[in-house]
Amino acid sequence: MDFQNRAGGKTGSGAPASSQQEGIDRRERLRQLALETIDLNKDPYFMRNHVGTYECKLCLTLHNNEGSYLAHTQGKKHQANLARRAAKEAAEQPFLPAPQQAKVDIKRFVKIGRPGYKVTRERDPQTGQLALLFQIDYPEASDGVVPRHRFMSAYEQKIHPPEKKYQYLLFAAEPYETIAFKIPSKEVDKSEDKFWQLWNKDTKQFFVQVCV
Repeated sequence: MDFQNRAGGKTGSGAPASSQQEGIDRRERLRQLALETIDLNKDPYFMRNHVGTYECKLCLTLHNNEGSYLAHTQGKKHQANLARRAAKEAAEQPFLPAPQQAKVDIKRFVKIGRPGYKVTRERDPQTGQLALLFQIDYPEASDGVVPRHRFMSAYEQKIHPPEKKYQYLLFAAEPYETIAFKIPSKEVDKSEDKFWQLWNKDTKQFFVQVCV
């Protein structure tokens, strides 16, 4: 067939394709795409009926061959019905309970009161820094327990009105209550000879020296 002399065509080239030919070409491209991505053996909506033609159980459409069905699966109607079916199944699916988190055993112990303590104030003769030596007595400390300490800003605690010029030094060890000391809110000198701690397991005494 000669395509060169069709109305609207240029010499040496094919004439503009008709809408029917464009539809055929589009369906062929969709069929080729579907062949690469769809396995008909696993398609739940693909069915061959008793007269030898093929049906789409989702869209209730008839197709003369597998290629026609494959092209249909790439069309707007089939894709829209797939989206509609997925939304319906999601709405009908009951909500699953949230997975239970692993339970963590919380250590509980009876507190026996506050520990004894002693605070010694000194000043470094060379720098004039204030040195505070804290001695906390934990005679009934639980076996294997090592006392801990940490600094807390005045704005973190909720017991007293916050004062910008002070901070707190906390001490804790089971089964004693946590105690705190108010100290100047200055940068702590972390030099090895200025800031140190020691836990004496024999006498059950905890020492911490702080220079501010």
